[in-house]
Amino acid sequence: MKSPLTQAMKPTDTVVLDHGTGARLSRELVELIAEILGDTYLGTMEDSALLELPSRQIAFTTDSFVVTPLIFGNGDIGKIAVCGTVNDLAVSGARPLYLTLSLIIEDGMPISELSAIIESVRDTAIAADVKIVAGDTKVVGKGEADRLFINTAGVGVIERAPVSIKNVRPGQKIILSGFIGNHSIHLLSLREGLGFERNILSDCAPLNAMIHQLIDAVPAGKIASMRDVTRGGLSAVLHEHARAAKHEMRCERQSLPIQPETAMATNMLGVDVINLANEGCLCLFVEPDSAEDVLRLLKTHPLGQKAAIIGEVLATPEVRVSMLEQDGTVSTIEELYGAELPRLC
Repeated sequence: MKSPLTQAMKPTDTVVLDHGTGARLSRELVELIAEILGDTYLGTMEDSALLELPSRQIAFTTDSFVVTPLIFGNGDIGKIAVCGTVNDLAVSGARPLYLTLSLIIEDGMPISELSAIIESVRDTAIAADVKIVAGDTKVVGKGEADRLFINTAGVGVIERAPVSIKNVRPGQKIILSGFIGNHSIHLLSLREGLGFERNILSDCAPLNAMIHQLIDAVPAGKIASMRDVTRGGLSAVLHEHARAAKHEMRCERQSLPIQPETAMATNMLGVDVINLANEGCLCLFVEPDSAEDVLRLLKTHPLGQKAAIIGEVLATPEVRVSMLEQDGTVSTIEELYGAELPRLC
């Protein structure tokens, strides 16, 4: 049964500038958001949240989200906001606990659409076992935002030695947890009417449960570094690690986990899948004597069933990313200056 507040804001209603004035409409909008979030929201409408932390060492991150379209086949900007923040905490080795949620809303956005996105925030927070503890809303004029922008911050606790890019060294294996490129192709297909979106879904998902399954099972120090593969794709992750380690990152083209439909789409579009964004893919740098154990553990989790060892860190004192192609040649993967595809997120 809907509450009087939800009933008062009819599905045909839209956000207006007065929702951002701090007066009655602002209060009603905030109360609607809090109502939808339900038990996931721990805030008390104070100016700040008071948090209880079980550890003296915390991880803290912040992120902003702009996505077109806002709602897509198996997700939306709200799901991406929670997953992106949770994953950034988890790849440092932290256990995510708390998020903030700030919304910049364009005048004219339907209340029904905003409500659906907040429901997705709630459901994803429940799946990731995190709480929303504070937030904010701002309303801007027509044309001043692309309907909705979201900003988050996240807090997690460090319960064992954190992983770090500083630990990457020659000999370590590079592992991916699953398919790459699906998120970008799904969104692009929806925007441009390419027809791939039914068979290629976004990989958007919270990775913290899978990551902590690994951390609990693998001896400390065996996983050197982790990154969630987002904007810039696998290429950006490899270039970042090559610069930090001052060594070559070598991958094998035939080992990359790529859904056949995604491979077909990228060939048609003339883009390299390793440059495409993902929202639920993990890249790990692992000591060689633990690589097979990590791979086996990943495959036991629903989000890691397509995991693969894709390469290794070479001792070559050369800062570059290279690819062993299927014909046996080795190519250099240049860092992109911009983006191969229009901005999607």
